[in-house]
Amino acid sequence: MSAALPERREPAPATGTISIGQVLSKLDPDFPELSPSKLRFLEDRGLIHPARTASGYRNFSPSDIERIKLVLLMQRDHYLPLKVIRKYLADLDAGRDPAWPGTVAGSPSILDHERRWTRDELLAEAEAGVDLLGDAVSTGLMRAADVYDEDDVHTLKALADLRSAGIEPRHLRAMRIAVERELELVANALLPLRRRADSASRQRADERANELAGDIETVRATLVKRALEKHAS
Repeated sequence: MSAALPERREPAPATGTISIGQVLSKLDPDFPELSPSKLRFLEDRGLIHPARTASGYRNFSPSDIERIKLVLLMQRDHYLPLKVIRKYLADLDAGRDPAWPGTVAGSPSILDHERRWTRDELLAEAEAGVDLLGDAVSTGLMRAADVYDEDDVHTLKALADLRSAGIEPRHLRAMRIAVERELELVANALLPLRRRADSASRQRADERANELAGDIETVRATLVKRALEKHAS
């Protein structure tokens, strides 16, 4: 009989840093529902930036731990969206002293100053024509609105770049349908949690939906990357 393969273990982190498992143990008293997928989701969204070993393992420094705590508190206790948290962290990283978003009545807030664009401003910012915006709305890739946000700007810029390569919004209908099916999978997976009467379960369901959507996005991005590498070879 052949000898059993040794269990693969995560290497010891560098001095002064801890592994993802140790992060979960350290934060468990305050954030018992924190999971590896949640940490990966926060990293994918650019909210945390743990170092990586040569073999790809994540190492977390004390400052990483404090940053994770801050993000989780902003989500759990203040119900702030990720893009608001990301902007707050970006201001901190740039050495600014931003006001805590939305906590003191009448004080400056990230939420109050989030940029909005009119249709004409959106078209100018994205360097796109009104026909492209109309096609994006008619195919369900963008929403019809009186004012637009940062996500709309990024989407229209991407669609303009795709059009320059001959890829039209109508060619992306299958993508929209695939996303709707993926979200249906997520909704069905979280149905038992959403059926609970307590607000904590509903909040956890919302957080978990974002995590699962992030996982799906990660898988999709990897598939695209591998397909491009295969095509290039």
